[in-house]
Amino acid sequence: MPGSTDGSTKTMGVLTLGGLVMVTAYTVALGSNGWLWFGWVVLGLITLALVVMRTT
Repeated sequence: MPGSTDGSTKTMGVLTLGGLVMVTAYTVALGSNGWLWFGWVVLGLITLALVVMRTT
């Protein structure tokens, strides 16, 4: 069904948002780490790809 997401896509979305919160907290507390941000961007792109593949 177009426009709906399955459980794995929702789980990836939650993990992506949780990762953003964790990376932001780490950056505030200890300073920026480029690898953490790079990892979060990759996770976000994978989540976005899942959403796009699911809706098409």
